[in-house]
Amino acid sequence: MLSSEQIDSFWQNGYLTVENAVNSEQLRQLRTQLNSWVDESRSHSTPFGPLTLDGRARFDMGQEHSPEQPALRRVNNPSDISKDYFAVMSDAATVDMVCDLIGPHVKFHHCKINLKLPGSNTEVGYHQDFGYTPHTNDDVVTALLMLDDMTADNGCLNVVPGSHTGPVHSLFNDTTFVGVVENSVTQRLRPQEVPIYGDAGSVCLMHTRLVHGSAPNHSPQSRALYICVYSAADAFPLAKSPMANPNEGIIVRGEKTRTARLSESQVELPEQPTSASFFTVIGQASKDNT
Repeated sequence: MLSSEQIDSFWQNGYLTVENAVNSEQLRQLRTQLNSWVDESRSHSTPFGPLTLDGRARFDMGQEHSPEQPALRRVNNPSDISKDYFAVMSDAATVDMVCDLIGPHVKFHHCKINLKLPGSNTEVGYHQDFGYTPHTNDDVVTALLMLDDMTADNGCLNVVPGSHTGPVHSLFNDTTFVGVVENSVTQRLRPQEVPIYGDAGSVCLMHTRLVHGSAPNHSPQSRALYICVYSAADAFPLAKSPMANPNEGIIVRGEKTRTARLSESQVELPEQPTSASFFTVIGQASKDNT
């Protein structure tokens, strides 16, 4: 699926954007399902939906949420409850792209939708995914599929090229797990930041150690990402998944192995979330009128 130049670019920069990662029908199905979940959220004032495997609410809204202006911001593991999301997670072209990077034996870890509706205050501070999902090695790739056009105005992803080759930064503030790097690291890396733009249907493939974040949506256009995390078959989790799901560990390409490949000598273990989404961990409360 990927050229040698694209593969080299990924390993040099820590990310790669590819157009037309899903076909028009797949994109239509995903967007139709998401729109139905947004409409459903209008009738809720607290996190809701069929519980995840670890007993948390599946749908989470920001405090600014209202029936008139919904602020649904997270769907945990949509592949659990939607055949269309499962099909893309398990067998879209994006999976083959991941194989080109870390394959040929690849397994699924978890997925989610991060959504910034118009008027939403959702933003994400700098962090590395590896701090949330440490593995025995870092052949772990996050595929961020754009369900909407991603622009400068609607809270696009921002990345720090090459940061995947640097240190794994702590996501703790003293003894408290805050889910973002400390301010001094943010200030040092911010000048190197690069925005990721793309049309709906494009994917950004991101190395698990790449520093990234995003700003709020200041436009009238939605910005939704379907985010699937994959690892090499011989990369085994060192902590419980932050989004436990019945499909964790399924082989999506190649074959499974019982041998773990080790590459990290020291890894900081995260704290496990108890709320509906990690947005509360990074200081953005969920909608709750009770």
